[in-house]
Amino acid sequence: MVSVVQNVAIDCSDAYELARFWSEVTGCPLHEQCGPGDRETQVMLPEGPMLYFNQVPEPKTVKNRVHLCLRPTTSREEEIERLLELGASFVTDRREPDGAGWAVLADPEGNEFCVLRGASDRAAMSAG
Repeated sequence: MVSVVQNVAIDCSDAYELARFWSEVTGCPLHEQCGPGDRETQVMLPEGPMLYFNQVPEPKTVKNRVHLCLRPTTSREEEIERLLELGASFVTDRREPDGAGWAVLADPEGNEFCVLRGASDRAAMSAG
């Protein structure tokens, strides 16, 4: 027997607002029954587990031990700019001079996530 991952749970202080941010990031809808003030909200990904936002009273205090890694459909740099405009903040630069690596950003509640190289970035590296 095995277990199936149902969702990736993210603790937060405002479940609906943080889910709206991640809905914009992923381009995926919120669950149809979710609304402002809900203590539990889901972003419905097209495949795999959903993103589940759970409102908790405690604030985030340390670095995440589990995080999301995003692979953009555009270039990494274009996606970083888009995410910053949506309300993310820049945390750490792990990009290498040759184009490898990633950037660490945080969502509006401080949960870190990575932005990896997009397909165009990987194609440019293999052509060079």
